[in-house]
Amino acid sequence: MSELLKIDGLKVNYGGIEAVKGVSLTVEEGQIVTLIGANGAGKSTTLRTISGLVKPREGTITFAGENITGMDPTEIVRRGVTMAPEGRRIFPDMTVMENLRVGAYLRRDDLTDDLNRVFELFPRLKEREWQPGGTLSGGEQQMLAVGRALMAKPRLIMLDEPSLGLAPLVVKSIFDIIREINASGVTILLIEQNANMALQVAHSAYVLETGRITMTGTGAELLADDRIREAYLGKKS
Repeated sequence: MSELLKIDGLKVNYGGIEAVKGVSLTVEEGQIVTLIGANGAGKSTTLRTISGLVKPREGTITFAGENITGMDPTEIVRRGVTMAPEGRRIFPDMTVMENLRVGAYLRRDDLTDDLNRVFELFPRLKEREWQPGGTLSGGEQQMLAVGRALMAKPRLIMLDEPSLGLAPLVVKSIFDIIREINASGVTILLIEQNANMALQVAHSAYVLETGRITMTGTGAELLADDRIREAYLGKKS
């Protein structure tokens, strides 16, 4: 298994506040890697920095052997990294189809096969193909955000809180699809407050607390760790 993404000593400031304090992590190709932690731990900032939306103060980000630190977001997408952001951020006045085509804005090839693949993963989107994105339910908007990110044909897709605000049955469906996307060959970096579900699907996992990595291991190892169970799963050891 080869190293696809490597972050080394990442430090990010918002004004005078150090939000990320020397984070280092590795994502192997073909894996699901999850980053768990409380609100304000620096998880979303880490993803936004990888995607080029935030510039780091220190540290390096290497993707497929190339230093992409501080690179323009468009160039990072071109290299095969996409993100389904927290809050979905779909375009509410555009149809489902238009939103999906936006995800492929750098492509000049035929989109038919990839559109069909998204509709296979999310049949609900096919039913609402010409419906404005803003009229979809929360779960459907999340499906659209993930589908849009897949339309760029990424090697790595970053998912920021995909289960946030969704009903339990919809959450289960989203995580089933995360597994399916990974099984199709796409590497996944997942941020998720639902630590139980995230650790169940993850090959490896990191715990981020106040901007620092405090624990790492396989998903199964952290799921069984008493400290994780008490802090994130609400279970006393």
